[in-house]
Amino acid sequence: MEFIVDIFVDALIDSIKLLPFLFITYLIMEYIEHKTNKKSENLIKKSGKFGPLIGGFLGIFPQCGFSAAAANLYANRLVSLGTIIAIFLSTSDEMLPIFISESVEINIILKILAIKLIVAIIFGFLIDFIINTFLKNKKEVSQEDANIEISHMCEHEHCGCENSILISSIKHTLNIFIYIFIVTLLLNGLFEIIGKDNISNLITSIPFLGPIVAGIIGLIPNCASSVILTQLYLSESITISTLLSGLLVGAGVGILVLFKSNKNIKENIKITILLYLIGVLIGIFFELIGLKI
Repeated sequence: MEFIVDIFVDALIDSIKLLPFLFITYLIMEYIEHKTNKKSENLIKKSGKFGPLIGGFLGIFPQCGFSAAAANLYANRLVSLGTIIAIFLSTSDEMLPIFISESVEINIILKILAIKLIVAIIFGFLIDFIINTFLKNKKEVSQEDANIEISHMCEHEHCGCENSILISSIKHTLNIFIYIFIVTLLLNGLFEIIGKDNISNLITSIPFLGPIVAGIIGLIPNCASSVILTQLYLSESITISTLLSGLLVGAGVGILVLFKSNKNIKENIKITILLYLIGVLIGIFFELIGLKI
């Protein structure tokens, strides 16, 4: 019993330490989001052939529901497949605020964001090039308005986007605090029972297991995936290659909204598989070249 209490208390203290930093970070992010959310959506609508470039840049800024809004735009064929893939790949969900709260070096954060951005843009343009060259006019443009309530979806997951900046910041902070506490509690328990080195060795001993598993975690359609992956990386249980695999695959609630707004289920499955394969293959590539940040 004492063992369990110690793990619980340690996880609670570690999580509480992050609260003020999380709140300040989310307060700034919510302010920026409330000022730019509609502008971002309108910009991506008008992006045309430059969609992957603009979508990639917009995706790296954590915005409540942006990946969800982008999924809805794709369902209405207002953006290209390459654009939605670029947005999904560049989106990092809760990685950035957690990194900032944990005082991770700014050059490390910028390098991770830069890698995600470059991968997103390259694959976004590549996908659009392939479709425009070999599959042009194979799909009809949908004129149907898939009226998905993005703000409701975002609020259901964790954001509270429709509230005031202060209320949204408090809600977001508390929700992520709960996620961080639960993840920290579970990880501390595993580290004590199995050993952090043993867990890390297990992941690294089997070739490419890390990126494959991280990609699966990334498919979790809410902020839990990025919280789990970021905490594992901060605890030095996974490599940067494994972290990048999961973060590239993770698209927040974007995939969930895609399945709700786009009636072509087979297409949604193909997009999900494509996203997963890109993230995992990039992670494996970085493992092979021994990427260090």
